[in-house]
Amino acid sequence: MGYELHYWPMIQGRGEFVRLALEQGGADYVDVAREPSEDGGGIDAMVARMSGESGSENFRPPFAPPFLVDGDLVIGQTANILLYLGPRLGLVGTSEADRIWTHQIQLTIADVVLEAHDTHHPIAVMDYYEEQRPEAAKRARDFRENRMPKYLGWFERVLARNPAGSGRLVGDAVSYADLSLFQLVDGLRYAFPKASERVLAGTPRLTALVQNVGRLPRIAAYLASERRIAFNEQGIFRRYPELDG
Repeated sequence: MGYELHYWPMIQGRGEFVRLALEQGGADYVDVAREPSEDGGGIDAMVARMSGESGSENFRPPFAPPFLVDGDLVIGQTANILLYLGPRLGLVGTSEADRIWTHQIQLTIADVVLEAHDTHHPIAVMDYYEEQRPEAAKRARDFRENRMPKYLGWFERVLARNPAGSGRLVGDAVSYADLSLFQLVDGLRYAFPKASERVLAGTPRLTALVQNVGRLPRIAAYLASERRIAFNEQGIFRRYPELDG
């Protein structure tokens, strides 16, 4: 049986980082919530799986999607899923040092994703953006002017200091961290087109990595397919022009 990915079917969100790895790894997988309910898919199937209704007595429930099912194993948290998938899909180095370094980069990407989300929901996740606009404007300004340059500058330095000189984050082969960095930058370009381009003008290695990942045959085919959900204002990266600058 192939992998089962469980994530919300209407957004890219955190699940997209896992989708990119599965696509580049040529994995056999089912995006369960996007499948018809008559075929055992849909959100109800995802919720039932997450609650343990269709699991074993030893089921360990994930806190929230995304989570991956591989046989009897249920794995939650994006970085944890990628830590598991990396060696199985050939998307991480074989040495322990490379595996830990790749995971560390992925965790840093997760930090940026959270901060990007909090630009439009700085006070309460359950409140609408419109209910926290003044706070969002302040948070977004700090993210644009301070946090985004700091994070993207760090990724640029990582690329520059890779001893392999490959244009990759780790070693000389594509890793899941490269794919995730592509997704992060793609999201920032959607949500903050002006600010992200200003920052990316000073990170040529990062810009080149993003271009190269987008041209990988499997990734390019995925991006052009109906499987790639468009960015929208329900996901993590949301385009509110007043938050860009």
